[in-house]
Amino acid sequence: MNFLTRHSLAALYLLGALLSASAHANVVISGTRVIYPAEQREVSVKLTNEGDRPALMQAWIDSGNANESPEESAAPFMLTPPLARVEPGKGQTLRLVYLKEPLPVDRESVFYLNVLDIPPSARPGDEHNQLQVAFRTRIKIFFRPSGLHGDPDSAAEQLTWKLIRESSGAYTLECQNTSPYHVSLTEVRLQHGGQTEEGGVGMVAPNATFRFALKGLATLPTGPLELHYTSMNDYGAGVPHQTQIMP
Repeated sequence: MNFLTRHSLAALYLLGALLSASAHANVVISGTRVIYPAEQREVSVKLTNEGDRPALMQAWIDSGNANESPEESAAPFMLTPPLARVEPGKGQTLRLVYLKEPLPVDRESVFYLNVLDIPPSARPGDEHNQLQVAFRTRIKIFFRPSGLHGDPDSAAEQLTWKLIRESSGAYTLECQNTSPYHVSLTEVRLQHGGQTEEGGVGMVAPNATFRFALKGLATLPTGPLELHYTSMNDYGAGVPHQTQIMP
């Protein structure tokens, strides 16, 4: 598999990014996130080839750098198998084993599982006018130490918010997470006077803050503001929240 080098991987990522939104990977990960409880010896992730042709799958874990190649990975996990052929309509199970390297015990750590779906060569007679492209899927792995206070389901509800005016004059929503869990937000909306300001998406790390830019807000609103946001739970489902903040 000499073609799976750092430079060829970079080229494959670029090709995938240039595809239209209608294109999709045939090798699909079951779930949108992986929770790894520290007390478990290993966790499993199921893959399925939903295409009609065999696919070559390469998998690796990175520590947050999306451009990191499998050879550069220093994440403290063993992942097997790192390379496998998946027949159409069949599945493949990945095993993740924590290698016991020191990680914080008072909060979650986040890593990323990468799955590269490499299509087979074109069938005889189909070589012309076909672009064979590898697709990469990347999802979060939350390593969760034992004995953390609170629970992940209530972490999003306990976020605190305030409206900040930057030195540039722009407004942002500052979100503070005092829990030991990561909180992934897929929607942030601020409503005032019949108008809605979109804040985008983001992940708020444990004991940290994150700022959501309100690009459409030019002046400070008056009165209480209604904030709507959606968090993702351990199963990848969206959970809506609503609160009020003062300007």
